[in-house]
Amino acid sequence: MCLGAGLPALKRGFLAVSVAASLVLVGACGGGDGGGSGTGGGDSPSVGVLLPGGGASRFGQFDKPLIVKKLKQLCPDCPAATVAATADPAVQQQQFEAMITRGMDVLILAAVDPQLMRPSVEAAHRAGIPVVAYDRLAQGPISGYVTFDGEEVGRLQGEALLKAMGAEADGGRIVMMNGATTDPNAGWYKEGALAVLQGKVRIGKSYDTVQWRPENAYVNMTGAIAALGAENIDGVLSANDSMAGAVISALNAAKVRPLPPITGQDADLMAVRRIVKGDQYMTVYKPFKRATDATVEMAVALGRGEKVGAIATGSVDSPTTEDVPAVLLPSVSVTVGNIGETLVKDGMYTVDQICTPALRAACDRAGLT
Repeated sequence: MCLGAGLPALKRGFLAVSVAASLVLVGACGGGDGGGSGTGGGDSPSVGVLLPGGGASRFGQFDKPLIVKKLKQLCPDCPAATVAATADPAVQQQQFEAMITRGMDVLILAAVDPQLMRPSVEAAHRAGIPVVAYDRLAQGPISGYVTFDGEEVGRLQGEALLKAMGAEADGGRIVMMNGATTDPNAGWYKEGALAVLQGKVRIGKSYDTVQWRPENAYVNMTGAIAALGAENIDGVLSANDSMAGAVISALNAAKVRPLPPITGQDADLMAVRRIVKGDQYMTVYKPFKRATDATVEMAVALGRGEKVGAIATGSVDSPTTEDVPAVLLPSVSVTVGNIGETLVKDGMYTVDQICTPALRAACDRAGLT
């Protein structure tokens, strides 16, 4: 992990690190000279990448290596990507500003807090540095956007939950564990889910989870159990896998058996194992390579001063910018019955990675051999 690794665990006082100090870290992590004028890098632009997590997170495991690999393939003469990763919005803002100061030719931004990043995106625009929003639509003058169709993600979750609830789908009570209000994708997921769920189930509790943090989801689920009674919760619409894990922990702490069906998103390895075990019903798999490929294609084109109309499949509006060239990709619903033909077939995980010794019998039942 590069710039900002581990910083979310530090106390707030330590987050007041200067941009100059951040620049030292960026230079140490780039893997190349990385310098750029901010006005176009010719045929070999320098690319900065800012992610909302590293290490064991989805962004660290999949997005980062795929972005780095695609850049090397698409532009062998480009400097190695300069990558910064943190889950803290204030730290990400410092990382972004450090890359502006360094003069990167183009930036790929998966924003922790899309609204907070607006002044930084505007600063990049003034410096002549185009910004490609990845996964989450940051505010400000974005030059391109690549993500998965969020409304479809929510629909897939809602449809799967209704199927898993069976007879309880007719008037049963659910808890909705939504994402952060600062992330426009979270509202998109919620809208898609509600389009499926409203009029069919009762929503006992609905929470917007601050910064998508699992610990907040745990507290919220504990509160829902206390308020509604465990026996009155027939399903949980969890917007992603990390929160689904927290929901399951809260249900386990309350000794709830059997567990109600629970949704997720991102196809995290731990979530896939929970699905095999039977603790989580489904996850939404996003074929990340298609997204990272399109993102890098946009970034290199913009870094060379080219337009991205041939890459974009449509356009979207943010609260600040209209007609942002965009690529919106489809997702896949994954349950225990199709892990092999989706995640394993696509090479996301091997059977051995999924099937720990403790899960061997469950894997055999699922046909994962």
